[in-house]
Amino acid sequence: MATILIADDDAHIVRVMSIWLGRQGYETVSARNGQEALEVLSAHDIDLVLSDMNMPLLDGLGLTKEIRERGLCDVPIILLTARCDQENLATQLHEFGAQLAPKPFIPSQLVEQINELLGSTSKA
Repeated sequence: MATILIADDDAHIVRVMSIWLGRQGYETVSARNGQEALEVLSAHDIDLVLSDMNMPLLDGLGLTKEIRERGLCDVPIILLTARCDQENLATQLHEFGAQLAPKPFIPSQLVEQINELLGSTSKA
């Protein structure tokens, strides 16, 4: 069973994503900000990182950079954002092998993106 780290400071978003991902057979762990996400990555075997772009202490872009520059793991990273400069942001993320997903998101589409990255098949 793949484990997904959900990093988001909005508890409701974490809860919704955890439910949807759990229904697809994924295990989830969560972090309230990028700094906490780095700690979780050190303590757990994570298969994918799903992070909000705007978080306190360390935002999603900073988290992505830290993960890659420190060599913490080489897992897929998806960043959720409502920013209007998504094309520019996607270009920056490509350098780090990360993907962008729009916010608000449609849970089934997000699960599909995750399934593709992990090579899984959705149960929905």
